[in-house]
Amino acid sequence: MNNKTTKKDEPVRFIPVGGFEEIGRNMMAFEYKEEIILIDMGLQFPEEETPGIDFIIPNTSYFEPKRQNIKAVILTHAHYDHIGAIPYLSKKLGNPPIYTTALTKEIINKRQEEFLNAPKLNIRIVKNGDVIKFSEHFEAKFFAVPHNIPDTTAVILRTPAGNFANLADVKIDYDAEGKPTNLEEFRAAAKEKIHVLFLDSTRAEAPGRSLSEKMVEKNLEELFQKAEGRIIIGTFASLLTRIAEIIKIAEKMGKKVAISGRSMKENIEISRNLGYIKPKKGTIVPIEDIHKYKDDKVMVLSTGAQGEPKASLMRISNGEHKYITIKPGDTVIFSSSVIPGNERSVQILKDNLARQGAIVYHSEIVDIHSSGHASQDELRDIIKIMNPKFFVPIHGYFFMRSQNALNGVESGVPKENILLPDNGQVVEITKTSAKITDKTIPASYVLVDGLGVGDVGEVVLRDRRLLAQEGMIVIIATVSRRDGRLVKNPDIISRGFIYLKENQKLLEDIRTKTRGIVSRIPRHQPLDGDYLKSLFRDQIGQFVYNKTNRRPMILPVIIEV
Repeated sequence: MNNKTTKKDEPVRFIPVGGFEEIGRNMMAFEYKEEIILIDMGLQFPEEETPGIDFIIPNTSYFEPKRQNIKAVILTHAHYDHIGAIPYLSKKLGNPPIYTTALTKEIINKRQEEFLNAPKLNIRIVKNGDVIKFSEHFEAKFFAVPHNIPDTTAVILRTPAGNFANLADVKIDYDAEGKPTNLEEFRAAAKEKIHVLFLDSTRAEAPGRSLSEKMVEKNLEELFQKAEGRIIIGTFASLLTRIAEIIKIAEKMGKKVAISGRSMKENIEISRNLGYIKPKKGTIVPIEDIHKYKDDKVMVLSTGAQGEPKASLMRISNGEHKYITIKPGDTVIFSSSVIPGNERSVQILKDNLARQGAIVYHSEIVDIHSSGHASQDELRDIIKIMNPKFFVPIHGYFFMRSQNALNGVESGVPKENILLPDNGQVVEITKTSAKITDKTIPASYVLVDGLGVGDVGEVVLRDRRLLAQEGMIVIIATVSRRDGRLVKNPDIISRGFIYLKENQKLLEDIRTKTRGIVSRIPRHQPLDGDYLKSLFRDQIGQFVYNKTNRRPMILPVIIEV
């Protein structure tokens, strides 16, 4: 291959930074020569394997030395799995220009206020149909797509290799007759001759079509009419399209609406300022004033439908809310899906509410939640309309993306033209090809724990998992610096392993074993504290395992006197 051909066919590098092996942490990059475009910068909520962690964010160590090359960060919408990492990463990346819609901008800025040392962001608002040239080789056209938060934008990235379409989180809307209402946007985008399609896989394995939002509204209204007392609705603070419709239904029924939950209050206020939510004067009342109205005239919109311990709905169920106490006849509606991993928390929450006499409804009983993500038939419709040459399923675990790959095959994309890269794998795209290379960038979890970002690594997590599963034993040995003998009986402290008062025999056995280890150390050599600690860890650890078949963490403390 001659040099001219190599130069001409220099590929655009696509790099999934996060969101390709999990739900959340969504971030991807496109790189060509000395230019980089980033799309989304989300967080992931902690897993069972990350105890004590607040959030997980993308690993940007590859991009930080190249921060001067980052020409734009495109943010598709205001859900935290797409914007939540901005306060942690924007400074590391040189505070590059951010392109997003008006609602997303306001929600980002509001959250940024919580981070005192974060830089002022350089955000530029884009509108439906805008075309923006970021650099010599990258240009983007923005177009609106339906999701469950307003102002969601898809993007067609025009590159030297062709036009790439990232459709963000996307669904298909339906009218009252069940006919799709938004396919024209996709048809218009398809005229750009899409070279590579990047399409959401969150519900790629869900058969059929999504429930219409109109049907959800109809079912909610029927539940509202049946309710004889107060109505308390738990939902996501960011489900602003749903919240707007609930407020309209409340107005139609002559009810007052109170908002409980800081994030929901802030999002509704932002949406009111931008005109996305337009309540009549007097519809929304302060939560502290609900006692002034009859129960059948009160509706409360609350955060905490995932069973979060500090959120409003959990505080209501625990009797810790300042203004709301559950009473028999209250109707509590969970108008949201349960995020995987939260099932037990939500079940406990529902039990607590039901025990206090509340009538509880959720989406498995009646259709009162519609996903913001397209199902199988809808994904196939979108792929057929967009008619890409290459297809990259995005957002989700490998199983979800592999299911979406099958949707691509069903929709006419050749199997060999569908790519399933993992986080960190580099994909090279030219005008005629797209392939996963053997090149990778760092894509491991970066963990946020309190004020610490990235300072909790695998070693710390392993210790936390061990402590959670097996507990620990602290052995405090006071020894003479002169001859290495024990000055007093060893102290044994146990946490999460056994209750010492009820296990005196085992406690005394551990003390005897500890004394035996110390007594076997030769007296003629200086005491080596580190060596003694390693003996305790190994020998006491094995002794305890033989006695209990458990492996608690052994923490030796040597006091030399």
